[in-house]
Amino acid sequence: MINLLTDFGSTYTKVMAVDVQAGKIAGFAKSFTTIEDDVSIGYKKALCEIGAQLGNYRPAASLACSSAAGGLKMVSSGLVPDLTAKASRLAATSAGAKVMKTYSYELTEFEIEEIEMINPDIVLLTGGIDGGNKKVLLQNAQTLARVDSDFFVILAGNRSAGAEAKQILESGGKKVLLCENVMPAFGKLNIRPAKLAIRDLFIANIITAKGLDKIATQMDMDIIPTPLAVFEACELLAGGAGKQVGLGALMAYDLGGATSDVYSMADGTPKKSNAFISGIAEPFAKRTVEGDVGMRYSQRALFDLVLEEDPSFASPLVQEWLEICEKDPSVMPHGKYEKFADIDAQFAKWAIRISAKRHAGSYERVFTPSGEMASQEGKDLTEVAYIIGSGGAIINAASPKGILEEAIYSPRDLNSLKPLDAKILLDKENALAAMGLLSRRKPDVALKIMLDSFVEI
Repeated sequence: MINLLTDFGSTYTKVMAVDVQAGKIAGFAKSFTTIEDDVSIGYKKALCEIGAQLGNYRPAASLACSSAAGGLKMVSSGLVPDLTAKASRLAATSAGAKVMKTYSYELTEFEIEEIEMINPDIVLLTGGIDGGNKKVLLQNAQTLARVDSDFFVILAGNRSAGAEAKQILESGGKKVLLCENVMPAFGKLNIRPAKLAIRDLFIANIITAKGLDKIATQMDMDIIPTPLAVFEACELLAGGAGKQVGLGALMAYDLGGATSDVYSMADGTPKKSNAFISGIAEPFAKRTVEGDVGMRYSQRALFDLVLEEDPSFASPLVQEWLEICEKDPSVMPHGKYEKFADIDAQFAKWAIRISAKRHAGSYERVFTPSGEMASQEGKDLTEVAYIIGSGGAIINAASPKGILEEAIYSPRDLNSLKPLDAKILLDKENALAAMGLLSRRKPDVALKIMLDSFVEI
């Protein structure tokens, strides 16, 4: 019984065939994602290759996810940076969105111009605990109502102001979905309703813009965002299914052409005896997406970030590789481009290092009447047991372990709460997204395949 699992990525369309009865991968193929024309072109090429591998077969189910054209663009807005603004960002990223910007307090004229330039698919508008401050939420609703951009608004703030804010936005011609507050009480997260709303909007509206509408009719399940599929695979891998025990606390890095996505499935509460959390406690399951840290489409932005820390990275050979990648995002450092393999690996190391630093929490020493304390912001991931690496730039590298070791704490990561001593696993089959899809139908099979196919390096 074959299930076909397809991931329409920003660079490659990947199709995996899984024999669910045997609990193993039966075939895999990939083709360059044909975004400029029609994504079905690249998809059909990959299907032909699967057919050549398997011979005469008939899939029992076909499931798909997509991050083609860079994924779902969002901006989020909240009241206080460390509270509702952060909660709104967590809701957006856990749903698989690419958060372009997060705003706090009342939106300014400059920020409105910035939103118009971003031209997001969705704006997540939050602010205030239930029964608390209404002024900022209503003011921001009035401001967004006059923005000259066609986006959907998910309203997830103070419920006392929700109906009025919705009316204001709709009077400005905006499509609005009202859902539960992302922070109904001080320090209490409630991001699931907003996360589901974002996912449903992707399913209902976004796939037609990506050229997936024809393919969607051939699937046995709604097409979901690729990061959401990976998120669900990581949740399954950490927790287990049925009688199978998962790995426990873990982190996963999906290094792609447009973004670097980081996932942590871990209790991020303070591990230091004298530490306390500053701001809100982050959820057990967390995702961050770095839109300026990718291996192809955002490689120039990554290069600029590297130069801020290491100006010596600039060289004629690095510039040559950047120009080659910009002309052909599907290029790999093989064959006639073999001389660029080390440079590509250096880019991958920096991508992991930067995204790990942004995802993990940090602390600073503070002095109180009770003595020295550690003020922790974000998640303490020091006790994470496993780090998983996925994505072509990692899997196809000569030394994937050398790349992924950048996710582990080193002395230069001063005050960072990155893992101290984690085992490194390689998703050598590039199976995370596919297993997230399969987990919706056969979680036990998906878990078995991940446990069998991930190799320690």
